[in-house]
Amino acid sequence: MRISLAVGALAGALMLAGCASDRMDDIDTGVKPQPLEAQPVQPVESNSLPDPSTDTAQFPQKPVVDPALGQNQVDTQVAANAMDVKKEQMVGGWKVNAGGANCDMFLTLTNLGAGSRGGTRGCSGALVTMGSWEVSGKQVVLKDRDGNPLATLYKTADNRFDGKLSSGQPVSLSR
Repeated sequence: MRISLAVGALAGALMLAGCASDRMDDIDTGVKPQPLEAQPVQPVESNSLPDPSTDTAQFPQKPVVDPALGQNQVDTQVAANAMDVKKEQMVGGWKVNAGGANCDMFLTLTNLGAGSRGGTRGCSGALVTMGSWEVSGKQVVLKDRDGNPLATLYKTADNRFDGKLSSGQPVSLSR
């Protein structure tokens, strides 16, 4: 009994000593920082860029075939060879690769508008706004929070989906 009384008294004394501390007082020394002086700026040069048709050593050659046409052919081939998709297979966490950047995506069966709720973590660009998704035939459509399509994906293997963002950038999901 005496020991607990002594410990209680010591604890109370320490708490009161902490309240008497002046560590938390505002220190106003009246010293204000001096304003910085403006630094001289060198003039900016203004020149025209060389015409790319006359200086071919400085610029890469124009592609013979439009790369967008090749991408459309790849998309058509992926869509034609796509595997069947069931909504229940999509639920859960996915690793996303969009344009070389990696992030995470989580898909649920909770209804949100015409689709199901979903979201991303660590993504950049358009995938930041991803809010829902839906399965339409053999394709999976990712949508932003307003219901606008962000990406179209096709099942290319077990636990893998490939497609493109609405901007044309390739995107893939995998587990």
